[in-house]
Amino acid sequence: MKEPSPRLRRVNSTLLHAIAEIVHHLKDPRLEFVTITAVEATPDLRTAHVFYSVLGDDDARTGAAAGLEAAAGHVRKEVGEQVRLKYTPKLVFEPDTGIEEGLKIDRLLRGLEET
Repeated sequence: MKEPSPRLRRVNSTLLHAIAEIVHHLKDPRLEFVTITAVEATPDLRTAHVFYSVLGDDDARTGAAAGLEAAAGHVRKEVGEQVRLKYTPKLVFEPDTGIEEGLKIDRLLRGLEET
């Protein structure tokens, strides 16, 4: 995958901080243990993939996904007011599986050490 331009990296960072702050202040209990981990905007800045992790079980993950989907319009509106861009990107929330993958690899490595 092509490395993003310095401008796109700055936009991603700005969006990450803005979205994380907005989600943190939402009053939806399903979003209580949600952490925004990364944002990857498309080069035309029309869409931003927002990656998140959730502390909890499958029910918590399902609830968080529903809560983020329900709040997407509000979060986009707030981002548009806070971040100066020509277009406010459409926000696509996606679970960040990196932490889970890391834990799975850690368990596998620990299993190898025990044998």
